[in-house]
Amino acid sequence: MSFSRLIGYPLPSLTFIDVGAMNLGSEPYAPLVDQGLGRVIGFEPVIEECNRLNELHRCKGHQYLACAVGDGAKGPFNICNYPMTSSLFQPNTPLVQKFQNLGNLMEVVRSSEIVTRRLDDIPEVAEADYLKMDAQGAELSILCGAAETLEQVMIVHTEVEFVPLYVGQPLFADVDTELRRQGFSFHRFTGIAGRPFKPFMQNGDPNKSISQQLWADAVYVKDFMRFAELPVSKLLKLAIMLHELYQSYDLCALALEAFDEKTGFGLQKKYCAGVTAQT
Repeated sequence: MSFSRLIGYPLPSLTFIDVGAMNLGSEPYAPLVDQGLGRVIGFEPVIEECNRLNELHRCKGHQYLACAVGDGAKGPFNICNYPMTSSLFQPNTPLVQKFQNLGNLMEVVRSSEIVTRRLDDIPEVAEADYLKMDAQGAELSILCGAAETLEQVMIVHTEVEFVPLYVGQPLFADVDTELRRQGFSFHRFTGIAGRPFKPFMQNGDPNKSISQQLWADAVYVKDFMRFAELPVSKLLKLAIMLHELYQSYDLCALALEAFDEKTGFGLQKKYCAGVTAQT
């Protein structure tokens, strides 16, 4: 059941930041966008992909900017033969070639010098509620240039790597440390992926991991021990996203408890009763 039906309360609109917005299928925030409850400010440095996104979402009020987001530094952007693997970092060829169907997707076809933009310097993302990152190793740089933005963001959904698919890239531990420093707690993984080491392949599928895990999507939420410090409007938005995007009903109820303590509305009791009735 939708969040609005469970609580019988009008829902606000949300703003989603999408860094690395290449159209690869359904995005994690799609359920709320599909309900007309949010707009997207996206960033995609591969110009052809950015133009495609703007054309695809022309009538939905979304906006996609053809720039690379980072910490404001200048450096090469490596365009790969498979556009989704393009990165500010150079592919770690000796490593990725040890795996099935990976090194062949990460071959650099050209590089160009670019200056990254800090999220804190981009007015379009002010007051955003949610940050999704899929930036092929640049996630830590993005976070370092987003301290003010992250004060407003309630959830960060980011790709993380467990091994250096790109030369010198920060790994999961580095991203985790920075997000915790900026007031977030790890919530869950939504997917863990890998590849088989050559020459093995399971059931003829080169993409099905046998043992080695390489990357995942990790979800971080504002520290639940400090929910009482969050504004009422952000607590409600956090509850909406936890329910609709992640089915995190228990954490959603905790956010509503903090909301009720500030407003006296009693939404948590209605929410818990509704969720219990449908499970």
